[in-house]
Amino acid sequence: MKYRKFGSLEWEVSILGLGTQRLPCQKAFAAARFHAPASIELIRHAIDHGANYLDLGYPHDLNRQEHLLSIIHDALQDGYSQKIRTAVTLPSHLIHSSKDFDLYLDTQLAWLQMAKTDFCLFGRLNRENWPILQAHGAVAWADQAMQDGRFDGIGISFHDHFQPLKTILSAYDRWALCQFQFSYMDVDHDPGTSAIQYAAQKGLAVVVTEPLRGGRLAGIPPAEVARIWAEAGPLNCLADWGLRFVWNYAEVAVVVCDLESLYELAETARVADGAAQDSLTVQEEILIARARDAYRKRKRIPCNSCRPCMPCPEGIDVPRVFEIYNDAFVYDDAETARSIYRSELHQVGRCTRCRYCEDRCVKKLPILEWLDEARRLLTN
Repeated sequence: MKYRKFGSLEWEVSILGLGTQRLPCQKAFAAARFHAPASIELIRHAIDHGANYLDLGYPHDLNRQEHLLSIIHDALQDGYSQKIRTAVTLPSHLIHSSKDFDLYLDTQLAWLQMAKTDFCLFGRLNRENWPILQAHGAVAWADQAMQDGRFDGIGISFHDHFQPLKTILSAYDRWALCQFQFSYMDVDHDPGTSAIQYAAQKGLAVVVTEPLRGGRLAGIPPAEVARIWAEAGPLNCLADWGLRFVWNYAEVAVVVCDLESLYELAETARVADGAAQDSLTVQEEILIARARDAYRKRKRIPCNSCRPCMPCPEGIDVPRVFEIYNDAFVYDDAETARSIYRSELHQVGRCTRCRYCEDRCVKKLPILEWLDEARRLLTN
């Protein structure tokens, strides 16, 4: 396993980090529950092969998170907790008072049966929820929690444009890490390569999630994309291209991969062993750009997530719903889009048709019509 410096900390992190959101599940259940023995085996196997960063994911569903963290606790027995550093994420959408910071950190620590975690992140920050967290004393709370010894480093996971990121990072001088969803489809999207470079320049460790867009960049692509990749070799190597692209960035400290099986772990570790920063040739970068352009032409809703339409009075994240809807067509994979929609607990049906979003949309999109389309597809 290869390692890189973790921001300004005196610690080297494995370039492959382990995510927990797609651990082996018991498919027989209506709401799939994690398969404890298989999940424990996968986690320990990853640690045995050098992975030393474990991301516990965003707790959209607290019941599911409790079940997950009880399995993580079991997996980290027998000395495994000393071999890995863990990152707990606070659910920003559930922070309604200053007491909620303690509530959601302490609750997850209790489920883990741990007195502390290594890192704590304010989850899925954007221009709407960061002022709310600030008003409830997020920065002062972080200082106190670190002083109390409940975690060693504070960070953010971020999903918005570049300027709000600069605002958040300038509000505090003790950020340790910054987490982004990033793939070759995201070079100029929420918040893109400029954000990764900016965070690294500020001395933060850059953590990347979803390098394969939930596995969709590794699956059989639409025909027009497949023709481009066929110029480079067999289509069963698409995951290699996606992972190599992210590890090509020297600013990226660790790439968190959510894995379902020991086979996926072995294949991802194989790519990690051969990955290196600044290793892509000009021809390879051009090939990836062509594939990206072919994917983007399949987009249905011309929304660029500029977010003047937000916040919705009913709590609907319109740009995110449109992104999930578009991805169903971009990747020709409606089922994964539906799964993401459900797991993130979106509820388009709550729309009261107040037209607040349409009145504020700079592109004057027929948002209500598109929300109806998204509801029909994503709640099918």
